[in-house]
Amino acid sequence: MKKIRVTRSIVPNLLTLGNVFSGYAAIIFLMDNNFVQASIYIALAAIFDLMDGIVARIMHATSEIGAELDSLCDAVSFGVAPSFMLYKAFFYQYGEMGILLSSLPALAGVIRLARFNVQLISFEDKLYFKGMPIPAGALTIISFVMFYLIKNLLPQNQLEILSFIVVILVPLAMVSTFKFDNLPRPSKQSFKKRPIVFIAVVIAIIVCLITKGYAIFPVMMLYMILSPLRSVATKLKNKLF
Repeated sequence: MKKIRVTRSIVPNLLTLGNVFSGYAAIIFLMDNNFVQASIYIALAAIFDLMDGIVARIMHATSEIGAELDSLCDAVSFGVAPSFMLYKAFFYQYGEMGILLSSLPALAGVIRLARFNVQLISFEDKLYFKGMPIPAGALTIISFVMFYLIKNLLPQNQLEILSFIVVILVPLAMVSTFKFDNLPRPSKQSFKKRPIVFIAVVIAIIVCLITKGYAIFPVMMLYMILSPLRSVATKLKNKLF
């Protein structure tokens, strides 16, 4: 009888499975319109998603199967769950058209993940991503739903317009080929490489904490809009000069 081979990659892989379990749990809570608990589980999925990569690098256990597993789990936690949240919070009232519209972030997220895996050539941290990362898309959706939509923070007509903007703009940002900054690591080396980005991220975090989360959605919208504008400006500058 052959012994079951246990490799060190099991540790980061278990963390990755914690990611998909959290996404699944979020969907279950959304079925009962428990948006708070669902958002907590999606946040927990993000923690698992962050930890599995860190642990894999520390243990030198990065692998292709780990990358594939991570993408499959992200598709559930940051694609399907946020899309379902949008449907339960707003788009349910549009029937089958609402199902289609609310599915767009999930569909675009899966395309984004597939493209990322095909183009993956290294397990090292990247300075930029091609297209907005799916966790950033999920954060944009969840912050909008939790702090604005279900709390009716704005007039109803404005919330309706924003809902359609979010469900269209987030998928477009994810499948685009514009450069989006990766979060810099909290180190002197990261600060030296990209001081402006580092400072901007620190200020954004402070503002979000001061506003108790209400600034997350505006910050994510700025990230989603300014990144393509900077990418276009850089291309124009290179052509002209």
